[in-house]
This record gives sequence, structure tokens and C-alpha cells, in this order.
Amino acid sequence: MDVEEGEDSDTASAGLLGDEEDATGTPGENRARWSTTKYGSGRKDNGEDAHRIAPSPVVHVRGLCESVVEGDLVEALEKFGNICYVMMMPFKRQALVEFEAMESADQCVTCGVNEAVYIAGQQAFFNYSTSKRITRPTNADDPSSGNKVLLLSIQNPLYPITTDVLYTVCNPIGNVLRIVIFKRNGIQAMVEYPFWSQKAKSALNGADIYAGCCTLKIEYARPTRLNVLRNDNDSWDYTKPFLVRRERGKGRQRQAILGEHPSSYSDNGYGSHCPLLPLPSNNRYKRSSPHDAQEVVAYPLPQTSSYMGHASSSSVAMVSGLHPAKMNCTRIFNLFCLYGNIEKVKFMKSVPGTALVEMGDEYAVDRAITHLNSIKVFSKRLNVCVSKQHAVIPSQVFELEDGSSSYKDFAMTRNNRFSSVGQASKNIIQPPAAVLHFYNVPPCITEDELQRLCTEHDVPGFIKFKVFDAKPSSKTISGLFEFDNKTHAVEVLTVLNHHQIRIPSKYCVLHLTWF
Repeated sequence: MDVEEGEDSDTASAGLLGDEEDATGTPGENRARWSTTKYGSGRKDNGEDAHRIAPSPVVHVRGLCESVVEGDLVEALEKFGNICYVMMMPFKRQALVEFEAMESADQCVTCGVNEAVYIAGQQAFFNYSTSKRITRPTNADDPSSGNKVLLLSIQNPLYPITTDVLYTVCNPIGNVLRIVIFKRNGIQAMVEYPFWSQKAKSALNGADIYAGCCTLKIEYARPTRLNVLRNDNDSWDYTKPFLVRRERGKGRQRQAILGEHPSSYSDNGYGSHCPLLPLPSNNRYKRSSPHDAQEVVAYPLPQTSSYMGHASSSSVAMVSGLHPAKMNCTRIFNLFCLYGNIEKVKFMKSVPGTALVEMGDEYAVDRAITHLNSIKVFSKRLNVCVSKQHAVIPSQVFELEDGSSSYKDFAMTRNNRFSSVGQASKNIIQPPAAVLHFYNVPPCITEDELQRLCTEHDVPGFIKFKVFDAKPSSKTISGLFEFDNKTHAVEVLTVLNHHQIRIPSKYCVLHLTWF
């Protein structure tokens, strides 16, 4: 898939299902800084930059507002000519738009130089893309091809994504026939409509399911029909509401005395199991008749007991691409603990540079995959995916290159950050950044000593340093480290997170997180 260079920026979109939590970041400041660095202070610079790239029917759009979706781009830019395809880059607030004719792209870029072009109420900036065509996942020879099955990639999934959640989001645009959710590299889903699904793609591509998170990136899928074997949280056939999978070779199941589960049982224990999800209020997502969809949808419990053992719900992540000499169990913990509790870490003897990480639940694994997959650590790119294992077993323990054990149990460590509801609520889940927030540092520690700490552990030093104001009675200080790039910050956090700083009579544990 074509991806243009651009700065990441915080997202604070209004969610389709309501504001589950406060959005973070300062989009206005980011936008001002980004516009100045990328295009200078006026449209003249934008025009000069446009001529450095060869003309292309694909236009790179920047400076989009947080809540923009594909339909907004089509509505604003179709005046220049027919649009073949749109690819959203929501976390960068950018998009690629492919026109049918080169002349349409020329008009779009030229118009953006000479006058302000607004998309969803905000001025956008245009440039030719370095790509001549946006790669599609299906029917590559037909530029206007579509499909009735959509491929949804859910980015930054802070909350559970189930068939009910996706049905609530997708069904108001058109009758959803089937949904299948899979978790290989992050959370993805396929949604099947009865007809070509351009309307749904246009309305939902780039939107947030919840405010500031669970962002949808939508493309046409390769399959033309979904095959659903059972109805549960990961798959559902709405044309067969009573579909239950019968295990091969078992025939009729034994009758249970008290049914499938206690009447008040939920996935997390006993208690209410039907949180309600309000439908979106924005007119863009509504059908013509208000009676076509229910106002709320309740989470049902899985229809078969085998759901709990489903492979896609594993709480174990498999991490490959680890540096053999510089990565160990503790350093994996330092990196992954930002996205959930870590139970155990084990390096695989049969597959060098690969480890299994058992986390607190499958949602922690989803968050880790979303934010850590494909990042670089010590010049090697990590591959993080869901493991087929459901637990880490301490077998075949051996010594790593640095002399540490290939297996370590972190279940009882105090450095886990999601051990209680109150503790978990203080964590802001976000991707790696070039700025680290440090805290729990003794006030007597100086900037030079912290810089020397980086040197002693053979990690890059910071280029900027800031200490937050603290109360005179405070026993610790907090602040920020800024590094040359994100990769340097990742390496420092991997090595120095939870490092014990020794002061007279005690130790203080240095805590690091992204800022």
C-alpha cells in the first residue's frame, strides 16, 4: 500500500459511538507547526514544493481535520474531475486521492496553490504524489473496481471490537449480511453488504468508532462473499441468526443440566453483561427511515462455549526480529508493559530472535500489536502478532547472549501498570514518539547525570531536557526527554525503563512512557 512521508499527529476525532474518554493532544498547535514546517508560511511555498515532484493523477492531501472521512474528500474534490480511489491516513491527517484524468489532478493542485480549498471546513494542502496509482487489494486492472465486501483495519483499538460493535457502526449505512473479525497483525474485519459497498466506504473510511481511538481504515476486500461457521463475538451471519457450529465428528452434544452458563454470568465474572451502544447521531450515517435500525444494540454472550478457546483470543503475543545480543526478557517487559500487564516472557530456542510474551488479556495483545508492530529497535524491525499459544510454558530454558535467562515471570512485579482499575486509568495508550515522559526521579539528580546514564548504557542521549514544576515537599521530580527521532526514544525506553537510580539510603525506580 502506498504511504507518503509525513509527520504523525494527535487525533481527537468525535467518535461514532460517543466519547468514551477525553481525547488527548493539541491538534491546533500540531497543525500550525506542521503547516509551517512542510509548506512554509503561505501558498507560494506550497506551489514551489508541488513543482519538485513529477505530475501524477494521484494527489497527496495534507492538513485534514481530525474528523474527516472519505466522503468529505470526495464531496470537496469531485468538482475537479472523477475520483477513482481514496486512501485515508487518519493518524497523519492525510490522504491520497486518485483522479481518473491527469488534468483533474493538475486542476486540484493548481487550485490549491492559487486559492484556499476547504475540506470539512478546514483548509487543506495539495501536492502530486510520488505514486502514479494507488495500489488496491483487489481487481488491480480496473481503476474503478469495487466490491460488496469491505476490509476494515481498526487502528489504535483501545476498546474491545466485536461483531456487535461493527454491526452498530456499519448497519445504518446499509444492511450488513456477514461480519468476520480476525487478529493476525492488529485487528481487522471484513463486512459484507448485499450490493457494492461504496456508500459505506465513503461514509466510514477515516472515522473513529470511539472518540480519539478505534479508527477505521477501509479498503475493498478480495473475497466477494464471507463464509461464517458460527455466530459469536468474532463472526456473525445475519442471514442465519441461529447458526451454531457443530464440532466435527461429535454429533449431538450432551444435555447440560443448568444450560450453557449461569443467567448472570459475563466474560469477566458475574454481573451485567449487556452494555448498550448508542447509534451515531450524525446524519451521514443514518438511513432514510429512522425505523430501519434499532437505537441501541446489546452485547450478547457467545452462543457456543467453544468461543472462549478461540485462537484469535489469545493473550500471548509472538515477537520476532529481536536483536540477539541486545534484547532480553527484562527489556521486552520494559517496552510491552506500556500496553498491558506482562505475565511471562520466554525466548524460543528453536527460532532465534523470537520470543513469546504472555499479557494480561487479549486486548493488551491487540494494543501492543497496533503500536509496536514494525517499529525499529536496535536497527531491527519487530514483527508482533497473536500467538497460537494460550500460555507461556517455562520449558527449554537457556542462557541468552547477554548471560540472562531466556525465561522470566513478571506476574508479581510492581512495575506492571494495569494491576487495578485506578492504576490502569492513569495510562495513556499511544504509539512510540520521539519525546519520553520520565517520573519518579530524585530531585538531586541533574541533567548531566541523566545524560551520563544514557552513555553508560550505550543508548542515544537526549537533545532537550525539561523538568516540570513540583511542590517543595515533593520527593521526586518528572519531566521530558526529547530525542533526535522516535527510534532513539524507543531504544532508551527499552533499556532504561524501570532502571534503579541509587541515592543515599534507597533506590528510586525510573519510569518512562511516551509523551
